[in-house]
Amino acid sequence: MTPQEFLDKLRIELKISKNSDHTIRNYTKSNQELLNFHRKTPEQITPDDVKLYMSERLTEQAASTIIIFLSALRYAFSTILNKDITQGIKRPKRERKIPAVLTKEEVRRLFEAIPTKKSKLMVSLIYACGFRVSELTHLKTSDLDFEEMIGHVRQAKGKKDRIFNIPKFLASKLKKHIEDQKEMGQEYLFTGPKGSLSDRNIQKIVREATKKAKINKKVSPHTLRHSFATHLLENGTDIRMIQELLGHADLSTTQIYAHISPEQIKKIPSPIEDL
Repeated sequence: MTPQEFLDKLRIELKISKNSDHTIRNYTKSNQELLNFHRKTPEQITPDDVKLYMSERLTEQAASTIIIFLSALRYAFSTILNKDITQGIKRPKRERKIPAVLTKEEVRRLFEAIPTKKSKLMVSLIYACGFRVSELTHLKTSDLDFEEMIGHVRQAKGKKDRIFNIPKFLASKLKKHIEDQKEMGQEYLFTGPKGSLSDRNIQKIVREATKKAKINKKVSPHTLRHSFATHLLENGTDIRMIQELLGHADLSTTQIYAHISPEQIKKIPSPIEDL
């Protein structure tokens, strides 16, 4: 089997299994890079070949990147050739990095630095509802119910649906925006000049606004999702409710926010205060 035939079969298997476009790209890329590195047929690849590639190309990469790489190889070779070429290769321990979080004041400054109404509405909605960027770009005008003041995220990460509250503060702006979209015959809530709106469009908006607002942190749209969760926790929202709002399958994923809230930490007095 040629490497290209192997990769074509891999794409088919991933699509049949209903994997996301993101997973299909990452898994295909990982296997392609390994095959290109060794210039062997897939049947000739051994665990030692995987180790050599990792020692040459992945030693500086984060543990999460290596884990995804090995998962991609295991899936491909187990599914197509019925062998696990990652067997016996020790997975690195995943780092538990604390994500960057904005203060409420920094969120206000970020919004104020966004020049257009549409861009401000998009970024505001990410923070207000804790969206992933892909969830925002896939929202349709029909997903919002203003009578119930709720919206629906369809088939998000993990192929899960969930509901979100439409913020009252943004309701009138969203209604007007939906009217404009329908007049233009648009199905999606947010679109660009060429139709679909890419994640990069929103990343650029946030990056430029961060610079303009003089926020000295590494900020991305996902930072707003982290900030949404952290600010809810600071306001006393139960962590299980935050789990539902974020669409996390496992509570342990949500519990990281219990460790990163600076406002919560500030409320804890040192025992020396009681002496």
